[in-house]
Amino acid sequence: MMKQFKDDYITGHFSTLFAFVIWGVLPIFWKQLKHVPPQEILAHRIFWAFIFLFFINVIFKRKKIFELLKNKKKRNSIFLTAALISVNWMVFIFAVNTDHIVDASLGYFINPLVSVFLGLIFLKERMNLLKTIAVGLAIAGVLYLAIDYGKFPWISITLALSFGFYGMFKKIFNLDSMNSIMIETMMLSIIGVGYMIFLASQGEGHFLTYSGRTDIFLIVGGFVTMLPLFLFAEGARRIPLASVGFLQYFAPTLMLLIGVLIYNEPLTKTYLVSFIFIWTGLAVYTYNLFRAGYKKRKLRKNSVA
Repeated sequence: MMKQFKDDYITGHFSTLFAFVIWGVLPIFWKQLKHVPPQEILAHRIFWAFIFLFFINVIFKRKKIFELLKNKKKRNSIFLTAALISVNWMVFIFAVNTDHIVDASLGYFINPLVSVFLGLIFLKERMNLLKTIAVGLAIAGVLYLAIDYGKFPWISITLALSFGFYGMFKKIFNLDSMNSIMIETMMLSIIGVGYMIFLASQGEGHFLTYSGRTDIFLIVGGFVTMLPLFLFAEGARRIPLASVGFLQYFAPTLMLLIGVLIYNEPLTKTYLVSFIFIWTGLAVYTYNLFRAGYKKRKLRKNSVA
């Protein structure tokens, strides 16, 4: 039994890490479709993600999806989460293909602290001193960027809020991650396919008309969307929350490095100061997670003894 726990622990860490690494390098993938409008990429991303998930559900014989569809309350809640994830995906694609990868990375650095803030406001979760400091530092970083840079960082904030609210509603309505996203992509695919047909009728679509390379990237976009979600769902349930909290910073760190080092996006003094505020907040937040995890393990050990 101890060996099984150890294997699950190692597998969980590798699966979760791999998921965040894929999310981190996705800007390189979407850059290959820079010639395709973001809304068309989104339509294909949703449709092919649904096709991929459909086969996953058939292979693993997941039946809970039908229970979700029968439950009116959960079905209606999925409409809301579907809208939020489509906004998140759309803005991310737009950010990547308009040379704003640094803005996108900032959004995902802010996201964990936004989730803490949303938990405080909407879920009445308790805030200790360290969480308060972490959120305060993130707010200070965003305000500094908005004031000194002269414009509101809407890409970063939209990505952080849309994903933050997405996660919060998943928790409120107790939605299984893989089954609910199957329904989300199914719902959105109806709109996506309609839009793809409209583009084709106007002679403006890129699928099957531009190049075979473009077709492959549009199809594979669904696979690279669902693969990290599947790895994350399988990995995160095997490891402590503190480990998940630490590993999630790999994605925005890789995005930042890709934006600056590969695509030569500027990391100005204003951005750097803002990042320092947010990174400090994340360090405090991560320390709080590990401290809480340590206390739980200690209590469990004492109770067993």
